[in-house]
Amino acid sequence: ASRLQQLSGNGKGKSRFSFKYRKEKQKGCSLRKAAFFAYHKIRIHRGLWMKEQENLTGKGITAAVLDTGIFPHIDFDNRIVAFRDLVYGRETPYDDNGHGTHVCGILGGSGRASGGKYQGAAPGCRFVVVKILDRRGNGRKQDILAAIDWVCKERIRLNIRILNISVGTTEQEKSVDDLLVQAVERAWDDGITVVTAAGNLGPAPGSITAPGSSRKVITVGAGDLLEPRRGISGCGPTRDCVCKPDLVAPGKRLISCAPGRSRKEYVVKSGTSMAAPRCPEPWLWHLNGFRILQMSRRKCCFANRRETLAFRATVRGMGCFKQTVFCLFCETLCGSIKKEK
Repeated sequence: ASRLQQLSGNGKGKSRFSFKYRKEKQKGCSLRKAAFFAYHKIRIHRGLWMKEQENLTGKGITAAVLDTGIFPHIDFDNRIVAFRDLVYGRETPYDDNGHGTHVCGILGGSGRASGGKYQGAAPGCRFVVVKILDRRGNGRKQDILAAIDWVCKERIRLNIRILNISVGTTEQEKSVDDLLVQAVERAWDDGITVVTAAGNLGPAPGSITAPGSSRKVITVGAGDLLEPRRGISGCGPTRDCVCKPDLVAPGKRLISCAPGRSRKEYVVKSGTSMAAPRCPEPWLWHLNGFRILQMSRRKCCFANRRETLAFRATVRGMGCFKQTVFCLFCETLCGSIKKEK
């Protein structure tokens, strides 16, 4: 009788079935709580991820470009914060060649005119453009030096983090090369990430143009323009036996913004000048962790996240830049830096 009372729950003994029911009820409640917290945790992580994606657009970062100028294209969305003309002395932005507008479109075009199809690397960055080349693409040494000095002076006020120089000297005088190299190295020492083109005089050895021959700056070649007969991408070593380029990126038949005098919104161009703006990725430096990185360590980050090509080191550098792998590497590195703090 006592056994029946225990099983039925009548009496002093506790029911085994009621205890099991309460246990299952508590278990179900804990599962609901776990699902509730997991849902909100996913929402929080998703919000943080979306915030990081906003940072990855280069918002708040200013990139300086030394070229033929810039046309206020619809893809630039009024993000041209400063313009200086060292050739003709004009004050309003313009581009009488088209090379500078094309480079800026690869670097930070929003793709608005194409519905987002031809979007640049950092569609939210701001532009500081200095015109140093005329309508034929020619320039003077003193204008390049003056432009670099002006960018260094205005780097704090305009928050300039990237300096893209898709031009190079064709002179063989060592004194001219040394002046350009010293100028870009001063900018690098001031905390500006300098990215230069390897030049289109290759693929013969020793065809890297200045200031891309500097040891410190990031020199970019065109990975799809390295064919022995039809290739034009500059190759090392330099005159001082420096292994260049540092990286290569696609530079053949890239579609980007065209100046206003053209009937089309976009135009196709090729060369190492088009490959250089694909590598800086200035929006990555907007991550909080990268603000405390030393300049030498930044260059190592570029070098270690690449795809190896079947060419010698003086032709393809350290490999082809891979954006996706580099983004993951930056996130991991920034997390480790925050933990060290």
